[in-house]
Parts: sequence; structure tokens; C-alpha cells
Amino acid sequence: MTEKIQTLRDNPKMRWFALVLLAFAMFCSYIFMDILSPIKDLMQSTRGWDSTAFGTMQGSETFLNVFIFFLIFAGIILDKMGVRFTAILSGAVMLVGAVIKWYAVSSSFVGSGLENWFTNNLNYIPGFQELGIAPFYEGMPASAKLASVGFMVFGCGVEMAGITVSRGIVKWFKGREMALAMGSEMALARLGVATCMIFSPMIAKADIFGGANVSHSVAFGVILLMVALIMFIVYFFMDKKLDSQTGEAEEKDDPFRLKDLKGILTSWGFWLVALLCVLYYSAIFPFQKYAVNMLQCNLTFTQPEAGSFWAGNTVTFIQYVIMLISAATAFMSNFSKKNTKIALLITSVVGLVVFCYMGYMRQSAETIFAVFPLLAVGITPILGKYVDNKGKAASMLMIGSLLLIACHLTFAFILPMAKGNAIAGVLIAYITILVLGASFSLVPASLWPSVPKLVDSKVIGSAYALIFWIQNIGLWLFPLLIGKILDASNPDIVSAVANGTMTPEVAAQSYNYTNPLIMLACLGLAALILGLLLKRIDKKKGLGLELPNIQK
Repeated sequence: MTEKIQTLRDNPKMRWFALVLLAFAMFCSYIFMDILSPIKDLMQSTRGWDSTAFGTMQGSETFLNVFIFFLIFAGIILDKMGVRFTAILSGAVMLVGAVIKWYAVSSSFVGSGLENWFTNNLNYIPGFQELGIAPFYEGMPASAKLASVGFMVFGCGVEMAGITVSRGIVKWFKGREMALAMGSEMALARLGVATCMIFSPMIAKADIFGGANVSHSVAFGVILLMVALIMFIVYFFMDKKLDSQTGEAEEKDDPFRLKDLKGILTSWGFWLVALLCVLYYSAIFPFQKYAVNMLQCNLTFTQPEAGSFWAGNTVTFIQYVIMLISAATAFMSNFSKKNTKIALLITSVVGLVVFCYMGYMRQSAETIFAVFPLLAVGITPILGKYVDNKGKAASMLMIGSLLLIACHLTFAFILPMAKGNAIAGVLIAYITILVLGASFSLVPASLWPSVPKLVDSKVIGSAYALIFWIQNIGLWLFPLLIGKILDASNPDIVSAVANGTMTPEVAAQSYNYTNPLIMLACLGLAALILGLLLKRIDKKKGLGLELPNIQK
């Protein structure tokens, strides 16, 4: 009997190294995705972006994916050309879009002929304007328009990268610890959110770079996307080596046919998973773009004395190192023996407490929201391991929906009651943010690994692309809606800024966020209803969503 050939995929170290490459690339893309989120107030005061302009620009990331159907084409490219080609293509597209966005918010754009062109054009787009889905509007700052163009291009790349990474994980982990791998990838990638929240404001405001300038933060993101492209290139050669060992062809033997999508489009389970995805992500990602400003408007901060330790940049790096230690020890505890596990968990908890204390002492909203992914990093592998070995994916999605509802309602009604009480307000914010991050962990751990159970393996790329396309509708719509609802709910602030009786700096930290938060809580309620329906259909049709992933 011939001994089975050992491949890179059979080697746990190499399998997980491939995951690290993919996760780090997504880590960099997550940083750029929210690079302007913690400095919304600076965008308003230095670039004249009100909430509507900010929301329109943030929503533009998914415009081409949704309305030009780029994500559907990306899925076809992935199925036809394979993971390697699509990974490098997505990295290059992200980088091009990022450079355009950087130029839009740079001082070089101010007063240029391009600024004049964008001011006088793209104020009316036939068809899109009538449908109410135009990515630009009359009176939108020229810098916001060009930034939107760059973000659209970046959005094509990042969503293509998302489906490619998902497909890559399926390729390397199918029949193994796939839910753990997907959950771990997302947990590690989400550290990019914390990195962005901590460093983007510091870089934008740093005196060493010449004072407040938002373009410096965007330039930081551009550099990281160059690193992401390098990670994809390294993965290219690693994946190619795997195929040479297994004899698999990167391109498919059977050409892609549109009729292959029939199995996807006629699956009730697939549609419920897709709708659950769009509801979950629409309640989280658009919120992230406004979360720092929401905290600025609902918490009372007393800025540290200028020149003190808490007001300097040194504390930023120290806090970040502590965050990495807390996240790393929490993550590693999932793979350690009992005594080591306890020691790692104690280290992680102590690190988390110190991190939160430093955020409180720094008296800044961005360092408080930076705690968002930390609990997720620790528990996502636990959830993934549970789904791999025990199943119950549909049940976990319902639990996540309940937590989502509770968190947004807490932000809407309980947090504002603590305004003026510095300790109580920050404590409520920390707990709610941690729970919100934990609830979001349920998505990669339970939802994404369910897709291969619902569709044929040769159209997995197209299935993920279709889900991402549906998801992108929400990611386009809800940042825009939040911005419009925010302005509509605060007409006194909008008029005060317009007539000059309130400065943009004061206005940026005076909004009432209750109505947008109620809207996000309603998304959680809808997700809960769909989760109940999904569990019922799974039981009736035997989709296998409640069954474990690991095949014994």
C-alpha cells in the first residue's frame, strides 16, 4: 500500500502560516477601511465634511460592488482564475484606491485644477439621482467626492480580498478545523480596528508631522496596504507549492457557467445565511465609522494636561503593546495545556484591565473604542472550536443577535444618562463595546463555515461573492442613512453651523445619536427573527448547520 503523500496542507504549522499571511493582509485592509472613522471631527473642522458628506463617502466603499455588480464578477474571477491570481489582483486594486483617497484629503489637492473640476461636476448623475442612490450630491465637498472615488476602488479590492481569503481558508482547512481557522482569521484581522483607533488620531494630530493633517493617517494606511500586497505575493508561492504537491490545477477544469448559480439561488438556507450576514454586518461596520464620534458626543472628557505622560505619544505605543500582549495571550490560551492556559488567561485579563485604565486616563473616545476587538480575539477561537466539534452554528447566530440588540439599545438610552459622570460613562462604554465585539465573533465562527454546507464546492467562490454583494448593499446604505438621520435628528446643530453661531469643532461633538442607534438595534431584531427561521429550516431540510464541521 502506497503511503499518503504529506503536503503543506497536512502540516499544521504550514497550514496555519498560510492563515497568518491571509489574516495579516486583511488586518492591514481593516486599518485602511476605518482610517478616517476616529477622526470624523477633524474631517468636519479641517475639510468641511458634515455628517451627510462623511456618511456618503464612507458608504461609497461598496458602491461599485453593489450597483456595478463588481463583486459578482469578482466571484466569477475567483472561480475561474483561482485563489492566487485573485489575491494579488485584490491587493493591487486596494492599493490603487487607497492612493486616490490619500490624494483627495492631502493638501496638494486643495486649490488644484482637479479640486475645481470635482466642485463643478458630478453634482447630478442621471438615473442614480432619481433612484436616490447617487454616490455624490450637489454641495458635497470636492475632497469628499474624490475620496469617494478612491474608496470605491479600494472597496472593490477589499471585498474581492474577503471572498478570496474565505475561499483560501476553505482550500487549506476543509475537513479540518475550518470554523476555528475562519474565526481566528477574523479575530486577528479585527485587531486592525483597534490599531486604527489608536494610531490614526495620533498620526493625524502629531506635531512631528507638522500638526493636524488627516492625510498623514491615510498615508499610514497606504503603506500598510503595500505590506498587505507583499503578504499576498508570499501566499501566492506557498499556494502554488501546495498545488504542485496535490496535483490540483489552479484553474478549474470545468468552465464557469451561469447555470451553475441555480443551486445557489434556489437554496432557502443560502438566502437566510446571506440576509443574516447583511443584517449583522450592517449593524457593526457602519457603526464603527461613527462609534468614536458617538462616544465623543455621549461621554464627558477632561483632556490631560499638555506635556504630561497621558497627553504624549509615548503612552500610545505602550498602550498598543499592552493590547497586543492581551490579545496574543488570550488567543494562545485556546491552544495551551491547563497550567499554561491559566497563566495566559491571567496575563490577558490583567493586560485588558491595564489597557482600559490607560484609555480612561487618556480621556479620548478613540482609545476607549479601541477595546472593541479584544474580547473577540480570545473567544472567537473558542466559538470556532465549538462549532467544529459540536456544531450549533444557527443557535449561535441567534445569541449574537440578542447581544447586538442589547448593545445598541444601551448606547442609545443608558450611555447618555451617564454623561457628566466620567467613571460611570466610561465603564458602561467599555462593557458594551466588549460585548458588541464578542457578539460579532459569532459571525465568522458560525456563519461563514456554514456556506460550504449549502452549495457545490466548485461555486463556493461565487456563493461567497453573492453573499458579499448582498452584504455590501447594507454597507453602502447604512453609513449613508446614519449620516442623514444624524443631520435630520439634529437640525439645530446643522442650522447653527450654517449660520455661523456654532463652530464645526463644537458641532462635531454635540450630536444626539439616539435615532441612528435605534435603527441599528432594529437590524439586530430582524437578524434574530431570521435566525429562528434558519434553525427551523435547517431542522426540516437537514442542511447540517447544527452539525459539527470536523468529519470523523
